[in-house]
Amino acid sequence: MAAAAGGFATSIASSTQSNGNLRSQAVPCPQIQSQTFYKPLDSRRTSASNQRLCLKCESASQNLSSIHKEESKRSNVIALEQLKASAIDRYTKEKSSLIVIGLNVHTAPVDVREKLAIPEAQWPRAISDLCALNHIEEAAVLSTCNRMEIYAVALSQHRGVKEVTEWMSKISGVPASELCQHRFMLYNKDATRHLFEVASGLDSIVLGEGQILAQVKQVKKLGQGVDGFNRKIGGLFEHAIITGKRVRTETNISSGSVSVSSAAVELALTKLPESSYATVRVLVIGAGKMGKLVIKHLAANGCKEMVVVNRTEEKVAVIREELKDIQIVYKPLSEMMGCAAEADVIFTCTASETPLFFKEHVQTFPADTEMARRLFIDISVPRNVEPCVSDLETVEVYNVDNLKDVVAANKEDRLRKAIEAQAIISEELQNFEAWKDSLEAVPTIKKLRAYLERIRASEVDKCLSKIGDITDKQKKAIYDLSMGMMKKFLHGPMQQLRCDGRSDCQKPEEMLEIMHAVNRMFDLETEIILETVRTKMERTKK
Repeated sequence: MAAAAGGFATSIASSTQSNGNLRSQAVPCPQIQSQTFYKPLDSRRTSASNQRLCLKCESASQNLSSIHKEESKRSNVIALEQLKASAIDRYTKEKSSLIVIGLNVHTAPVDVREKLAIPEAQWPRAISDLCALNHIEEAAVLSTCNRMEIYAVALSQHRGVKEVTEWMSKISGVPASELCQHRFMLYNKDATRHLFEVASGLDSIVLGEGQILAQVKQVKKLGQGVDGFNRKIGGLFEHAIITGKRVRTETNISSGSVSVSSAAVELALTKLPESSYATVRVLVIGAGKMGKLVIKHLAANGCKEMVVVNRTEEKVAVIREELKDIQIVYKPLSEMMGCAAEADVIFTCTASETPLFFKEHVQTFPADTEMARRLFIDISVPRNVEPCVSDLETVEVYNVDNLKDVVAANKEDRLRKAIEAQAIISEELQNFEAWKDSLEAVPTIKKLRAYLERIRASEVDKCLSKIGDITDKQKKAIYDLSMGMMKKFLHGPMQQLRCDGRSDCQKPEEMLEIMHAVNRMFDLETEIILETVRTKMERTKK
């Protein structure tokens, strides 16, 4: 056993010696894991040295920890600045823009437009959905049979366009790539001019038609109170309505028929006693597309009763449902001659390939009408009334060629009036831009006041802390002094940024220049943009 123990000890001794020198074994210092310190296993005199070494390790560790903290703090500051810069830069590279994106009868076929149509009842919901998009601040929807247009205030122009296009694709099922083939996009002044032209009837199929102005008014009416139909978009539509009214009043652009059906009704009106449909018997033959338009124009021109002859009653029933205040009597085609014999004014608008009225038929009609001569207004091609019917002394016949001359003359007149309308639109566009620019001064004034108030309050606090104990009267004197200085400092910039109806107020372009200078001097643009973003985020959370 002793020999074994001795042999084991000898093997240990031989394994730990090499060339008479003792090998050292590595022992890591517990204070710092990243550095390795070596301790001889057989040396007792090194304990004091180890203690000193550990103290150095602890000191080094504290220094490194301090350096790490400083570096971490510095990196956090840099990261925060980068984050702030990127968030601000996201919006300052492109200024807030007014945009319109849409499709209309000039750019897209009906099978595409009908997929994008939004009923009036859903306009408020559409506004809310649009304003929930990241870069859309305000919005409005104008959807009619001839157009679907989105007006928006976008925090970023190209991002706003992308988001609205994707939203339109989502609600319609039309791929974005297909929408891009048919959509039109306008920005800022061009977008404003477009809406003013729309409201004035200059972008309609029938130049100067009045229905579109009523639809623009409806956009404003339904948008009121909806979060997202705010001051800029609301003001845009208000100015569009004013422009549309001015164009109609000052140019009378909507006067004169520019469609065959309306020209037929107005021509007949000029031949009637006292230019009124009140006392005459009216007959409309055909209830198709043209017949329906004639009936509607008759109703619009004061005709309260009429007889309509058609092959079936279905189409007449639909028209009767639309015009509930008008007494429309249906008669089958078999009773056409009897109805014509009793009528004073006869409108023919069928697709018949042969005449419905021949001379031998018409000359048998009784002459006891309200007018000296029975009136035929034939707007069919081929004609429904035989040409020789006009040879009869008791009859007066007008066909589509007679009406085309009237329509052409009226169209030329409307084109001249459209040129006059453009001058009115340019004037109202300038008024709107001045109003919009005045809105931009409001946040600048608020932010400048808040900026100076923060400085004033901070400096007063510093002053009071340095002075020490003073009376309330002395504190009030210091406070009043600081407020007086701030008000006097603000007076000049405020006078330049406000107009308040004064005769000496700045021109819009001069006011904008001053506003931008103030923003740059005090770095207010960042504050204004961040407030806009915060407002946007709060709305999104709701």
